[in-house]
This record gives sequence, structure tokens and C-alpha cells, in this order.
Amino acid sequence: MDSDGRMRPYYGPVAERLFGMGPSELEQKLKNLELLFLKQGVTFTVYGDERGTERVFPFDPVPRLIPGAEWDLVEAGLIQRITALNLFLYDIYHEQKILKDGVIPPEVIQGAAHFRPEFVGVNVPRDIYIHICGTDLIRDRDGRYLVLEDNGRCPSGVSYVLENRAAMKRVFPQLFGSTGVRPVDTYPADLLAMLRHIAPRQTARPNCVLLTPGVHNSAYFEHSFLARQMGIEIVEGRDLVVQDGFVYMRTTRGLQQVDVIYRRIDDDFIDPQVFRKDSMLGVPGLVDAVRRGNVALANAIGTGVADDKVTYAYVPEMIRYYLDQDPILHQVPTYLAWREDDRKYILEHLPELVVKAANESGGYGMLIGPRAGKAEIEEFRKRIEENPRNYIAQPVVYFSQHPTLVDGALEGRHVDLRPFILCGESIKVLAGGLTRVALQRGSLVVNSSQGGGSKDTWVLVN
Repeated sequence: MDSDGRMRPYYGPVAERLFGMGPSELEQKLKNLELLFLKQGVTFTVYGDERGTERVFPFDPVPRLIPGAEWDLVEAGLIQRITALNLFLYDIYHEQKILKDGVIPPEVIQGAAHFRPEFVGVNVPRDIYIHICGTDLIRDRDGRYLVLEDNGRCPSGVSYVLENRAAMKRVFPQLFGSTGVRPVDTYPADLLAMLRHIAPRQTARPNCVLLTPGVHNSAYFEHSFLARQMGIEIVEGRDLVVQDGFVYMRTTRGLQQVDVIYRRIDDDFIDPQVFRKDSMLGVPGLVDAVRRGNVALANAIGTGVADDKVTYAYVPEMIRYYLDQDPILHQVPTYLAWREDDRKYILEHLPELVVKAANESGGYGMLIGPRAGKAEIEEFRKRIEENPRNYIAQPVVYFSQHPTLVDGALEGRHVDLRPFILCGESIKVLAGGLTRVALQRGSLVVNSSQGGGSKDTWVLVN
């Protein structure tokens, strides 16, 4: 709806076709959707849940529509943002000019949990650090898109974008009849082209693999889905071996050299010789092969410093510093608890603010002040006082809602948007992305592990 409560015109054809169905027909189509997702194995894992860990990913059939001109602005902002973040990562792992020039205080970087001093001075192929990024956006009451965070380590969710679209085309083909929608099915080919672009070895067909923690990981469906779509091998750490600074994959025909690893394992677990010694998931010697330039990792080791929620507060300054441009996309005002004045404000206004741990994700390590009890607020007060570098605070942003089917009726539910950006020979933004929806009434937490679901996102042809 627009600000006057009228349905936006571009939703008309979809609304007419969707709600022209009778209740029984709609109910049957919803059953078909769930059955389709179940057969395809479109699941996610919830750790520590007594009802079982494996779930069909919740999906709402009312698509989110974004006009082409509106999307063009979002796309330009995302390209600007990932360009600046890659320049920032190259800088802090080399000359650190942005620190020396006083744009970002050195303690922000040195105190970041995912800054890897071991990689200062190490070059990465094509000078690209973040190859795959999932940047979370919301729309505020003024209709502006705001950046919530950048996910530049191992962003997940793109498989649901592709499966959502395939399912909607199959179960609701009539919805597409009167609406021009930009495709999303080129993503696997674009991802593979990007991986081949960063291969250190000059060969016609570089050997790319996807490194997964294994079948018990919450995103394993996505790992296997993407490997299958790209036609590359999915491997675990035990399937790879490092010899003389090169990485090889064990096969029935002997060892085969690996050029590029699309890794879905965090830095801490990727090489027990360098990071966590107890890791059973990684590949001993992999970091040495990376340092020698014999294998490329997507994303590069050390990108997590750009994910840090304290670093996030400085991204507008990065854009101005490296690109000499004003940010196209705005972000949520952020108070940094390590600053004395900000910390004082945070502690005095905890019941009004959202507090986040700097390196948590998935909706964890977060306080929503207006909905928290006194005990929870006091617990966060204690955490902030003990470790101020690890916390930020933001005003509550009551972001946009979208019509969602709940028990056969439409109700508004809060949604965010995670577009996926690929950075290789060029920068490509997947048209739309993952719209996540908070299925619980009034909830602001859209993560699937905490009761969220998803919608198909349609970027309309101009």
C-alpha cells in the first residue's frame, strides 16, 4: 500500500490473479508448494530444537514486487558499496592508509574478531576479497532502503531465491502471465564464471570445488544445490590435501589439482595449522597454498573484518574516502559502545534501543529494548560495560511490512531483503534477492532459525 492506503498499481495484476482463486484451490496450491519443497529437500537446520533439526523452509506465496527503476537505484548502491569494501580490505591488509589518515581509528580494526594480521601483506587474486556478498536491506517508514549489514564471509540464502522462483513458476504459473519479471536463473553460471575468473592458474577450465563443513551444517542444502547447479565437485576438508604448496582433490583417478575453492567454512576452521588447532573441517596447509598464490579462496580469508558491526558504522566514510562519492544507500544510525559518549547514551537509553554484538548473526546476541524485560536489559548493560568494543546500538527501525498469507487470510508481516552480489570480472547483482519475512505477528526478527520464512522477490521489467 502507498502512504494513502491504496494498493500500488503494479501489484494489481498479481492481486487479481492470486485472489481470484477460491479457498480450496489456494489451499491445494499451498500443499503442492510444501510437497515440492519437501521432495526437493529445500530445508534448513535449527540447532538445539527438541522438535528436530531439519525443517522445510517456510515459504509465503504472495510475491514481493520491486519496480525496475526502484531496483536500479538499489543495484547502483550495492555496486558502490562492495567496490568500497573491497578497496578497504585491500588497504587494511596492505598499506592501511585509511587508518593512517585518521578516517577509521586503528583500534576499530585491531579489535575486530575477524581481522587476520597473519594476512597483512598477502596478495589475493585480482585484489578481490569479497567475491560473494549478501547485503541485508530494510525499508523505513519514508520508503528508503537502509543497509542493515553486509555479509562478506559465507553469505547464505541464494539457493532459496532460486528454488522459490522455480516453485512459484510451477505452482502459480498464471501469476507470471501479466507481469514482466527479471530472471534469477543465471546466478549459478555467473557464480561459476566469477570463480574461474580468480583462478591463479591460466587454463581453459580451472578446477573449482565447493568446500562444505558437511551434511550436518545448517546450509548444507545450499552447498549441494549450488555445486550441482554449477557442475563442480562438493568436497569436505578430508577430500583435499596440500602437497608442495598446491591443493589437490582426492579422486578415484588419483590426485587432481584444485585452482579455486568456494569455501563455506569460516576462517577459524579452515586450516588447523594456522587457526583453530582442533578443527576437523579444514585442510592442513591450505593457508600456505593461499599465501603462495597457488589457490584462490572465495571469499578471501580475513573478509570478516568488513562484517564487523563496528566497522559497518564507517562504511559511508569508506565510500567517500576511496571513491570520492556520497553513499547511494543510507544505513541505520549507529552508536558505538567503545566511544565514551556513545556508551553513556546507550546505557541511559537501553529500553529504547536495539543492541547488537559486533560479530553475531542470525538474530542472536541482540537486545530489542522496547520488548525486553528488566532482567535482559540489565544483562546487556553488564555485557556492554565489560566489553564495550563488542557492542553497538541503533534506534528501533519499524521497517516495512508485506501482505502475507496467515491461516487463509492476509496479514502484514515485517520483511527485509538480502540481495546477492558477485564481484569478478565485473560486478553483478542478482535481480531481487531473498525477501525474508517474520512470520510471527509483530516480530522484527526474520531469520529462519527464529521463526522466519521467505518470499519470491520480483524485480519488474522497466
